[in-house]
Amino acid sequence: MIGYATLGTNDIDKALKFYDGLLAVMGGRRLMTMPDGRGFTLYGAGRDKPMLAITKPHDGGTATAGNGTMVALAADSRTHVDALYAKAMELGATDDGAPGIRGPEEMGFYGAYFRDADGNKFCAYKSG
Repeated sequence: MIGYATLGTNDIDKALKFYDGLLAVMGGRRLMTMPDGRGFTLYGAGRDKPMLAITKPHDGGTATAGNGTMVALAADSRTHVDALYAKAMELGATDDGAPGIRGPEEMGFYGAYFRDADGNKFCAYKSG
């Protein structure tokens, strides 16, 4: 299915500090950094698992967050969702929906929403 998703940034140093801290909560780490001026960095728990890439845009233009675009981070538990959200807030993310049940309780979807410094939207969630 998904190998990796890529998000653009306008400040690679600030973004890498944010993602180093946030993805460590999920067991993620830097797997690869390209030796180019864009700073393309691939994060994950292993190359055989879904990954997240952070980079300055290839065309040299301004990175912008897509309207309706979101990356969902699968958590192990509701407590893990809370921890991811708290870490994101600690690292300077903006709130886009505090942790809680979304929809009917019987659906079991527990999520939290936040945006990084470039406006990229995330959902940390536990379903079931």
